[in-house]
Amino acid sequence: MSSYRKSFILALFACAQSNAKVFDSFEQVQHVKYDFIVVGGGTGGNVIANRLTENPKFNVLVLEAGPSNSDVLPSEVPWLAPTMWNTAFDWNYTTVPQVALGGRPVAFPRGHILGGTSSINFMMYTRGSSDQYDHWANITKDPGWSWKNLKKYFDKNERWVAPADHHNTTGQFDPSVHSFNGTNFVSLAGFPTPIDGRIINATHQLGGQFKFNLDYSSGNPLGIGWLQNTVGGGQRSSSATSYLGSQFIRRPNLHVLVNAQVGRLLQTSAGHVPGFRTVEFRQHVAGPVQRVSASKEVIISAGTIGSPQVLLNSGIGPAEHLHSVGIRSIVNLSDVGSNFVDHCAVALPWLVNSNATFEQIKEPEISAELLNQWTVNHTGPFVDTLTSHLGFFHINNASRQHPAVGSLTPHYEFIISNGLIIPNPLVPANGHFFSIATALLSPASKGSIRLRSNNPYDPPLIDPAYLTNDVDKSAMRTAIRAAMKFVTAPAWSGYILAPSGGMENITDDASLDAFIEANAGTFFHPTSSNKMTHKGANNGVVDPDGKVKHVDGIRVVDASIFPYIFSGHPQAPIYAFAERISDLIKSSY
Repeated sequence: MSSYRKSFILALFACAQSNAKVFDSFEQVQHVKYDFIVVGGGTGGNVIANRLTENPKFNVLVLEAGPSNSDVLPSEVPWLAPTMWNTAFDWNYTTVPQVALGGRPVAFPRGHILGGTSSINFMMYTRGSSDQYDHWANITKDPGWSWKNLKKYFDKNERWVAPADHHNTTGQFDPSVHSFNGTNFVSLAGFPTPIDGRIINATHQLGGQFKFNLDYSSGNPLGIGWLQNTVGGGQRSSSATSYLGSQFIRRPNLHVLVNAQVGRLLQTSAGHVPGFRTVEFRQHVAGPVQRVSASKEVIISAGTIGSPQVLLNSGIGPAEHLHSVGIRSIVNLSDVGSNFVDHCAVALPWLVNSNATFEQIKEPEISAELLNQWTVNHTGPFVDTLTSHLGFFHINNASRQHPAVGSLTPHYEFIISNGLIIPNPLVPANGHFFSIATALLSPASKGSIRLRSNNPYDPPLIDPAYLTNDVDKSAMRTAIRAAMKFVTAPAWSGYILAPSGGMENITDDASLDAFIEANAGTFFHPTSSNKMTHKGANNGVVDPDGKVKHVDGIRVVDASIFPYIFSGHPQAPIYAFAERISDLIKSSY
């Protein structure tokens, strides 16, 4: 057995043995003195916990609102990711009615489980555009956030491994772009679909914006390429299975408490810059409120929804809003919960001349057989998510209201799928489909996170304000028309039969807008509700080191601190941000 394959198997085994020291009762750890408390055991929080406890002198407590990920089969099987929505492993959020979507509220899945959304997402790994990171470095006046300087943190996170089927991956990625020694598994899709060859042929036939991209993680994501996802050995690789793997969770200075929902932080010191180092939380809905303190810092990693909610409940945020819900304003930080943005997406289905689509494997008997195959040897279609290819596209001469900076940053994305991406009541009941989800990656529309009441455990008011800026509507039209053009390639001749699901009624801008209004929803990528600005700026929520402005003792580390929305799937940059801020924290002590 090669040393590479042996090390991979050992690492996979270690990840599978996670949760050896995850606690479910505060009584088990309440007498420990903690240096750091991490609020949220999600994508970023588990990185922080792992890296800080590399120093045996630091005691770290992670408070995770959801249950353990241990033995949660749908969180292990990549194909089953959507089955975790509307369960105990999902916060089950819903947005406020969306004005530009006909007044519809939108379901808003977020991970309520150890690992956070990295335990329930579609596992897509994208690093995005080098231009965007360089712009972030420029506006934060911190060169550490540049593409070049973040490279080592992407490398610390990523452990590239062979796909589950060990197929020949030559020509499907660029090995020089990736790290083979990091913590979190990343691989190509591990089971072929019948449309793979058609997609690649179409990129060569059409060229131009549809050109083939060997590796979209190179810093230039534009074009269409093979999916990279956080899967190793056919199994999901989340922040819980990787950063809290058994070789880490057994550290005596690392404690993880699950089912512990944080409501707020309490002020622990007064003065010109107030300090907040006590955390108030409850275990289970009817449980008593508990308190625990950190001697050094509290790191809030509760996500783009949860992190601003915790700050607001703590009296840190826009004073006018806090007063309106009966919370005393301690630090008037007006941007907390503002600048909230999410990618908006529309799924486009076409009827196809084939029955070898995802509709077939969703049939109960076949699905049971495939799940059994996965259980036995981690092979078959269930090792993959809903796509094998992504496409990223820049709109030339786009409105400057879009935050897509530089020529390499995409405005919209394709997820290309061998079946329906989401249910659509307008498609034929027994049909077989090809789909493209078009997602707006650089929206100009901005929403907010606001409190519903002064009860810290009430779900917040979530308003992504989808498509409220007209330039976003124009960009979505452009994206959908590009998808329609892509399926005109000769590669699809005789395969794609007709548009479906309401697309067949699109004849002009008005009917296209009506289709968008009826079908648009979340792409599951909210960011920037605690945006990062340069030190000394009169706006923003955190400084470039993640410290909350005008406050002592709190940092925020998750997608909420992105200076503006990331033009790609955000889990890779969240990992990189958390890796770098971990180093910044360690260097401070």
